[in-house]
Amino acid sequence: MKFRGKAVICIGLLAIVTSASTAFAAPADEVKALLDKGNAAAAYALGKNHPDQLGNPQFDFYFGVAAIDSGHAGEGVLALERYAVNFPDNVNARLELARGYFVMGDDVRAREEFEAILNTKPPAAVAANIERFLDALRSRESTYRTTAGLFVELGYGYDSNVNGGVGSANINLPVFGNVVIGQTGVKTGSNFSWLAIGGQISHPISPGLAVFAGGQIDGKFNSSGDAQQFDQGNIAANGGISYFKDRNFYRLTASRAEATVDYNRFRTVSSLSGEWLHQLDELQTISPFVQIAEFDYAGNNRVRDAEFHAAGIGYRKAFIDKWQPLLTLSINTGKERNTEGRPDLGREIYGGRAALAITPIPKWALSVGGTYQKSRYDGPDLLLGTTRSDNYYAADAVASYAYTRDLSLRAELLLSKNSSNLELYTYRRDMLTFKIRYDFR
Repeated sequence: MKFRGKAVICIGLLAIVTSASTAFAAPADEVKALLDKGNAAAAYALGKNHPDQLGNPQFDFYFGVAAIDSGHAGEGVLALERYAVNFPDNVNARLELARGYFVMGDDVRAREEFEAILNTKPPAAVAANIERFLDALRSRESTYRTTAGLFVELGYGYDSNVNGGVGSANINLPVFGNVVIGQTGVKTGSNFSWLAIGGQISHPISPGLAVFAGGQIDGKFNSSGDAQQFDQGNIAANGGISYFKDRNFYRLTASRAEATVDYNRFRTVSSLSGEWLHQLDELQTISPFVQIAEFDYAGNNRVRDAEFHAAGIGYRKAFIDKWQPLLTLSINTGKERNTEGRPDLGREIYGGRAALAITPIPKWALSVGGTYQKSRYDGPDLLLGTTRSDNYYAADAVASYAYTRDLSLRAELLLSKNSSNLELYTYRRDMLTFKIRYDFR
């Protein structure tokens, strides 16, 4: 009887210990289960209901990841720092901690952690992910250290309508009825080559305050004989000042760009723009902007000279997912006022854009987007007696592959259509381009 009594007591004590151990581990397991399902917000909320578990390494790890993934990077970093003290060689924990520092904007500690992990020779997928973070850090570091970059880009593709011409030479117009358009105004397709060279530099002059400058030269060279007269070139330069403080980034930019057609100047655009980026939280940003510009055309096109005013707002949201989705939305409005007494060449513009980018596997990035623009002209066409109204639609897709950190490959697809109440301005234009780019950092 004594032996049986002792056995019962031992079994009872074992049950109590086992129950206590299970209860202690359960919150960490539940947080992990929610993370595995991709529900970081619920995992964080569950963790907040168990403050007594803070200090338990297993709980700290999963709660730290959940906090960072749900937009509470500060709490996540504290939990992961506690974990790292006990397990300094856990690469996964240090990677999550580095990501937390990055989200918080602690660039120095983020870089230290990322580079320390790279020195351990992690798997290729982990290394590629770290390189993306380091590239983003280099971009952000322009607010407090001099940064510069140069790139060269080569490409080849097909443009279904190099001149933006109508689909058929036979069209119907107000006043004139059925007419035949000259060949230069009819849709012309061609293969083309692409070349671009550009660079930028940013130099801080005080904490958060920096000056910057950049430029680009590019050209699109058509292969078809009939299309070569529509070869295009651009020379652009910009410079300005930026200021960063807390969750706000302000930028004032002056720019000048000259476009050529068939190696002759077609148009020069001089502009001044202001932008404010406000970080709502670790995952969301809004960016209102304003712009004023002057359009200066050459030769017979001087009647198109105009002043342009525009304003709009953008929104970006990153989602916590293994594919790292990034959603961007924007709306804009503008007024192009003709300065040569031709209201039929001035217009009101409004439109918007939506795009989604993902990183499905290391080194690969995919994006899709859509654009809409409405143009309402200020007066009736001098010859056609009708006030023009256009709707422009475009869908685009991009796939890029980072062969190395500096060398990347890119495929771009653009499908576009401009519809108008005047058939003369209705056209379709589609382009497919393959590019290779090298960045000198």
